[in-house]
Amino acid sequence: MTADDITRDPEPMRRLTDLEPDDADGALSADFDGHDRPPAPDLPDERFSSRELSWLEFNARVLAQAEDRRLPLLERMKFLAIFASNLDEFYMVRVAGLKRRLDMGLGIRSSDGRTARETLTQVSLHTQELVARHSALWQDDIEPALAGTGIRVLHWDELDAAERTRLAEYFRAQVFPVLTPLAVDPSHPFPYISGLSLNLAVLVRDPSGPGGATERFARVKVPNNVTRFVDVKDPRAASAYLPLEDLIAAQLDMLFPGLEIVEHHLFRVTRNTDIEVEEDRDEDLLQALERTLTRRRFGPAVRLEVQDTITPRVLDLLTEEIDVPEEDVFYVPGLLDLASLWQLYDVDRPDLKEAPFVPATPPRFAENETAKSVFATLREGDVLVHHPYESFSTSVQRFIEQAANDANVLAIKQTLYRTSGDSPIVEALIDAAEAGKQVVVLVEIKARFDEQANIKWAKALERAGCHVVYGVVGLKTHCKTALVVRQEGGSIRRYCHIGTGNYNPKTARMYEDLGLFTADPDIGADLTDLFNVLTGYSRQTSYRSILVAPHGIRRGIIERVGREIEHARAGRYARIQIKTNHLVDEETIDALYRASKAGVEVDLLVRTFCTIRAGVPGLSENIRVRSILGRFLEHSRIIYVENDGEPEYLLGSADLMHRNLDRRVEVMVQVTDPTAREHLREILDLAFADDVAAWQLRSDDVWTRNPGQPGKPLRDYQDVLMRRHASRAR
Repeated sequence: MTADDITRDPEPMRRLTDLEPDDADGALSADFDGHDRPPAPDLPDERFSSRELSWLEFNARVLAQAEDRRLPLLERMKFLAIFASNLDEFYMVRVAGLKRRLDMGLGIRSSDGRTARETLTQVSLHTQELVARHSALWQDDIEPALAGTGIRVLHWDELDAAERTRLAEYFRAQVFPVLTPLAVDPSHPFPYISGLSLNLAVLVRDPSGPGGATERFARVKVPNNVTRFVDVKDPRAASAYLPLEDLIAAQLDMLFPGLEIVEHHLFRVTRNTDIEVEEDRDEDLLQALERTLTRRRFGPAVRLEVQDTITPRVLDLLTEEIDVPEEDVFYVPGLLDLASLWQLYDVDRPDLKEAPFVPATPPRFAENETAKSVFATLREGDVLVHHPYESFSTSVQRFIEQAANDANVLAIKQTLYRTSGDSPIVEALIDAAEAGKQVVVLVEIKARFDEQANIKWAKALERAGCHVVYGVVGLKTHCKTALVVRQEGGSIRRYCHIGTGNYNPKTARMYEDLGLFTADPDIGADLTDLFNVLTGYSRQTSYRSILVAPHGIRRGIIERVGREIEHARAGRYARIQIKTNHLVDEETIDALYRASKAGVEVDLLVRTFCTIRAGVPGLSENIRVRSILGRFLEHSRIIYVENDGEPEYLLGSADLMHRNLDRRVEVMVQVTDPTAREHLREILDLAFADDVAAWQLRSDDVWTRNPGQPGKPLRDYQDVLMRRHASRAR
């Protein structure tokens, strides 16, 4: 649902994408076939479904949320925007990577047996269907319904004379000065069209030119630093807006004085943003990345969106100059770039939105409405926090802030993959360094679409005296870990946080994530060793209480699956439950198939990419796959194995993908605290309950809604959790 290109709204709260911030980077590279199908003579060749088509099915489920009339109207519109931004990122990364493979002449087949060309054909056909459904939903359903509530999106010909006069004055004062019409003629080459920008293709005629009717092409870029929907202040509606491109189109005479406007059409280009940094041990990675980022905006075009009223001659010119084949042209009725509907979501209409939700302070961190020492709490035992149901600011943020202000804290070590524009976490780390504490921060500056922001934070931390490192050559550091070293009497005690989500207070209000706080000595020693790997030359690969990718997580999972297989074969009850964002790693999937064949019950909750096939006779009868979409983005990763009555629970940052297991530093930690384990059990029991609204994967790779039991309403998974946490807080 949900993630950002450099031209998009940078607010992380709005990236409820499948390729959202945590998931977008590394989405192609070696993942679309750096790996052949692993040999498995005991399993059929057709055991994997298409990764790309599984993603499109995910986005279809997002679109189904927009179609759900039980949701408040602006929430439905929000899912239209999420669908659009999802699709942008899919084309910028996944489709771009497929096209690059095709251009390189790589004929390797993916795990599902398709070549890149075959996958692209299927993707194009399915995407065309979804785009048509998406546009029709806006035009025929949601836009008219909004108008019925007093929120109108108008067009120029619907305005009265007074409104036109006022908006023309606004255009002259606020818009006209930033516009730059670019002509195309023998002395003016076709201009570069930046990715995801809205543009007007304009044909003008010069009546006084040679022949009296010479036509010329010009491009006018719709500025992205001016509000997309202009306030009309229409007395006929509570809120009325005019798309900026309509305003510009109505004033083209000002841009081309003395010329006749023959026709104009809106279009939008999506470009390949799948850049790769060439890492060299002898080169400063920061400088290499800054140099590489300049290439992103000049990637080749992978999609052209045009209004369905465009004329063939203008379309032919665009496709030739932008170099886009016919199958990558999308004809859109009405508005282009529905991701911009986020602006309308900000309208002050609480009656059209979900009721506000205020996260609770985790009970263990609260004491008579006053902040309790995190360190004192952790000396009593581990604490598991569940965002956004429990507050990030009064748990994770407070942990780092208390460490920064505690005179007994000697050192803070933390990984930062993505954080917010105004980051209290970074500010606390800066305060700690200025107070004389040893502060080590691993800033992953290769986090896709957040590279510039992370470079800025890295420089600010360095200026404050923090020790800043950029990770391990050839790997991205994606783990979510913090280590605080504190002097207590004559000894040193280590306090830890290991999470599934970024240290970002804004996304923590929208993404569902888990975090484990602990003072366990073994975990503290493990994180100490891990930071030595990240900052020094240590090549440690085994740990006491954590699994670390790229060496340990896949192996640890497959070992646990193998153990469940042995329990099942011995006649003991065996069960595996996994909650993850993505499941595409062939070795892991094959292990789950073998578990199913041995009689192990396998329940999987997968949000997005999913290439396992469920319920296939002779292969996966015991595998059930679910997906839950809702108000919050399901983002946590949990692994549970029954283990003959001595169950194991793990949580961490790794999805079951090649990139996470082979090309990233990821951490999963075993949860041993009884109360924390009870909470994880509650999450999994609810997620897989028969009476909870969810999507289910059929054996033919089709996702359908859980029908529930006749005559009984389905429960909303996230609503149940909100009510439970609110009750506990009271």
